[in-house]
Amino acid sequence: MTAGGGHLVALDLDKTLIFSRRSLLLPAGAAEPELVEVERLDGAPLSFATARELALLAELHRRAVVVPVTTRTLAQYRRVDLGIRPRYAIAANGGHLLVDGAPDPAWAAGIATEVAAACAPLAEVLALAERFAAGGWARTVRAADDLFVYLVAHERPAIPDLTGVTAAARAAGWSVSAQGRKVYLVPSVLTKQRAVDEVVRRAATATLLAAGDSVLDIPMLLAADAAVRPAHGELHELGWSAPNVAVTAAAGALAGEQVLAALLDRVRADRPDPAPAAPA
Repeated sequence: MTAGGGHLVALDLDKTLIFSRRSLLLPAGAAEPELVEVERLDGAPLSFATARELALLAELHRRAVVVPVTTRTLAQYRRVDLGIRPRYAIAANGGHLLVDGAPDPAWAAGIATEVAAACAPLAEVLALAERFAAGGWARTVRAADDLFVYLVAHERPAIPDLTGVTAAARAAGWSVSAQGRKVYLVPSVLTKQRAVDEVVRRAATATLLAAGDSVLDIPMLLAADAAVRPAHGELHELGWSAPNVAVTAAAGALAGEQVLAALLDRVRADRPDPAPAAPA
């Protein structure tokens, strides 16, 4: 990247930084790390991170411009508490750009206009998703923030073959991504990386670092000067790799720690702490 200086670190959330109970993937027989609740829904704990991970994130936040980047809706993103207050955040796969916690209405309007011009209408793709859900394998079919569509399966093995729906979505200018029990249908012009590019411009940073685990993260990972993906998730199942993308040794919550440790090491290497002054 070319800009003023410093690092911008774009971080996917689910299964990269935060984990449900079933996605923690803690090694059998090993001592469980200290877990911190980072999200509640209807009064019950929903997502977790390790205490070490949150400490690494806090240190990274002190040294760089940390940007949470998620496909979650605005309301879903706001449920998450990572213990930091990032200046910028990106929700709805780039449909919302938040500045100090508030969505930028001009950004959202511009994205909505571009999606309408380049892709089939949301209602058409929602109908496609509802037809794909026939047979009862999906417990939820929903439009998210009037921008994209997702389905939630009762169980992941029940998700049918995606070849047909992927071809139909592509013909409509949309893409398909399967992440755990969720299947996303997203307009092709709605990408995390476009919003990340805008934050790079506003923050005037010189180096882009990134982390993510899904196909929807690929443009962001490829655009980064250096990136990390966990050894689990959609990209791991596909065997996806790129020269600038490292892969963690661990999976699950421990991979979240390794992601942040690797990114923090890169920031420290590029911008080491100043040496202490010599005694007089």
